[in-house]
Amino acid sequence: MRWKSGLTFALMLGWAIPAAAREAAPKNLDQLAPEIDALFAKFQADQHVPGMVYGIVKDGRLAYVKGIGVQNIADSRAVTPDSLFRIASMTKAFTALSILKLRDDGKLRLDDLAEQYVPEMKGWTYPTRDSPRIRVRDLLQHVGGLVTDDPWGDRQQVLPQEDFTKMIAAGVPFSRAPQSQHEYSNFGYALLGRIVTHASGMAYADYVRQTILNPLGMTSSGFDAPQAPKARYARGYRWENERWSPEPEMVDGAFNSMGGLQVSARDYAKWVAFLLSAWPARDDADSGPVRRATVREIAQGLNFVSVTNRIGTSGATACKQAAAYGMGWRVAQDCDLGLTLAHGGGYPGYGSHVMLMPDHGVGVFALANRTYAGPSAPAWDTAVLMDGAGLLPSRGTPVSPAVADMFTAARAAYAAGNLAPLGGKLAMNFLMDRSAENWTAELARLKAEVGECPAAEPLASTGAMSTAFRLNCDRGKLDGTLLLAPTTPATLQALRLRVAPPDQP
Repeated sequence: MRWKSGLTFALMLGWAIPAAAREAAPKNLDQLAPEIDALFAKFQADQHVPGMVYGIVKDGRLAYVKGIGVQNIADSRAVTPDSLFRIASMTKAFTALSILKLRDDGKLRLDDLAEQYVPEMKGWTYPTRDSPRIRVRDLLQHVGGLVTDDPWGDRQQVLPQEDFTKMIAAGVPFSRAPQSQHEYSNFGYALLGRIVTHASGMAYADYVRQTILNPLGMTSSGFDAPQAPKARYARGYRWENERWSPEPEMVDGAFNSMGGLQVSARDYAKWVAFLLSAWPARDDADSGPVRRATVREIAQGLNFVSVTNRIGTSGATACKQAAAYGMGWRVAQDCDLGLTLAHGGGYPGYGSHVMLMPDHGVGVFALANRTYAGPSAPAWDTAVLMDGAGLLPSRGTPVSPAVADMFTAARAAYAAGNLAPLGGKLAMNFLMDRSAENWTAELARLKAEVGECPAAEPLASTGAMSTAFRLNCDRGKLDGTLLLAPTTPATLQALRLRVAPPDQP
């Protein structure tokens, strides 16, 4: 039995035992490839995209990649995994991790005021007298009170640094008081680029290259896109008046930290694999350019959780997602896919999308060379296809010795019909919440209904101190949860048992 990821103990106590996975014959990625290719081919045709490349990272490597269309209409050069695309706002993830790396190195604190590193902000007039001044973390998570600035921000890529300094010094009109609501801001991420420069003592692009790109072997990636090798350069186009027109090529400028990075699919897959390698937490050597714990921090959304539909064709019928903005990523819990981190990129001449599924060690991304043609739908539809084909096995939560021991004792208590096998293992609240006599009566009632339960399915741990479980009994199935108390040695604070409905998988 495979339990769906993302189950919380609160749901378990409410008896929302997760559904089992579909029992379809598993496919491999090569067998699924024609369906994946059809998704992206349809997107390319519908959205008038000259060329695109898409890839799947699985088990730490680029497991599937394909280029379609052309990277340049003028010479009809085909897109390949080495073609270079600007990834627009997917750059923000690199900026966010750079800020966190500087935090790790003691160069800044997330709760520092941003004006400590960008002194031109000190003269800003805030919208209300009680407005908090903007912190570094407010910019990271788009709660600085700045107005949403797509598409204005996209055209600021070429702004010289000295002109950006003047812009900052002139102040900004606020959309709302900081820390009161999420509102996406390219301007805010441009300010983060300034903070990286001030805290690191080097230009933003140099810091990202030295700290992230080079250590990961992303040697083809960079910020000075027009200077990239022409043989690999995916030219950006817009679709207008039933024809493609080339967008202006934008040089590296002051807004590079919000959207200026250019990558190949082979390079970008290294970034995706590195991020996914941060999950799960473990004792292995931490050899990456940024600590695993720091990478996992990007998935922490800052309040203002919204309820959204999943992207793609299944969105209307799939269960709702709980979503928030983490640090450079939109973070959501999906009842089928588990924890997801995703971000799109829209830019003059380019559209892109990436989605990560850390619970499964899988990421899907796609890069296109048409203005705002973000291939989010086929990326998410690919993830759903992979799930249906059994290609997203859950890494699961290891069963701790304490949980395994308590489960053995709980099974013994059921078999005995009383709590004697749990002697010395009960937390002080256990018999206050339900007496031993009532437990004996409850166990007798359950046995009368389902009989003895000689077999158990694998535990579905939700942490080192809790698990859901299922017992296979003579006349049905018994579902349960157990929760340990924060004591040494571990003791049992809660045990729940119920007969599973006959039609529940």
